[in-house]
Amino acid sequence: MLGRVANTIYWMNRYLERAENYARFMDVNFNLSLELSPNEEQQWKPLVVITGDWPLYDSLHGKVEKTKVIHFMAFEAENPNSIYNCIVNARENARAIRTEITKEVWEQINALYYLVKETSKQKRFNNGDVRHFFNDIKNGCQLLYGMYDATISRNEGWDFAKLGQFLERADKTSRVLDVKYHLLLGSAKQVGSSLDLIQWTALLKSVSAYDMYRKKYGKLSSSCIAEFLILDTDFPRSILSCLISAEKSIVRLSGSSFGYSNTAQKQLGALKAQLEYTDIHDIIEKGMHEYLDDIQGKLNAISSSIYDAFFSIEPHIS
Repeated sequence: MLGRVANTIYWMNRYLERAENYARFMDVNFNLSLELSPNEEQQWKPLVVITGDWPLYDSLHGKVEKTKVIHFMAFEAENPNSIYNCIVNARENARAIRTEITKEVWEQINALYYLVKETSKQKRFNNGDVRHFFNDIKNGCQLLYGMYDATISRNEGWDFAKLGQFLERADKTSRVLDVKYHLLLGSAKQVGSSLDLIQWTALLKSVSAYDMYRKKYGKLSSSCIAEFLILDTDFPRSILSCLISAEKSIVRLSGSSFGYSNTAQKQLGALKAQLEYTDIHDIIEKGMHEYLDDIQGKLNAISSSIYDAFFSIEPHIS
């Protein structure tokens, strides 16, 4: 497969996963804000800071307000990571590789494109509108994943798609969990303290993890929830589960199941092993925020190495 085509498939799926996770991201913060004191900066600034987009937001808006943050992360044309731009970029990438995807996948990407295009034209949003938009994005992306799984051949293109999707998902699961700690805890030393169960329930529901968590653990506790979202090997949105799936794809793409054949495979295998051989008590002792920040840095390094290993011989179009 041409590096240009592989790169486009990889980024199409990263953009789609990013759009869905931003919708989840804002939805959980929206729910948590209903339980907290009415301090908009305290509630919404951490959301932008943790995504890494605070300098851009500050240059565009300055003052932190709920409506401005939602607009910035959902529809802001100047924010390359907004849901609107992610869907637009995913559609452009899909158009460039139209022969590599099916009619069903193309039509669903188009449906998401017209959803964000029409919604972005609205001048005012009430709480119900915002919640419906987030749900429409999440449901639309999940429908697309089902179509992709049911209609795309399991070839190199499939593996590049899954590699992009699972790396993006691992990163965003870490950030959703990090928002919870960053928002509610004043210091990493407080991680593991007793927190309001309604808020933890909202966090689990934001990643569709509530039912599976209760089935495994029963009782809600902050440490068990963190363990489930970071280290569980069976739940498909946990960080470790995402890394396991991503490694399967990179092994097939690299053609080496023993050792490693490129830096990306080495780094991904090392990060997966790091999570496999730790437990939640070690993570909490080191500091939850610090540990998640380290994971995010390593995921960024893996992404750069993937580009060097598979795409750098041709122009990067993402």
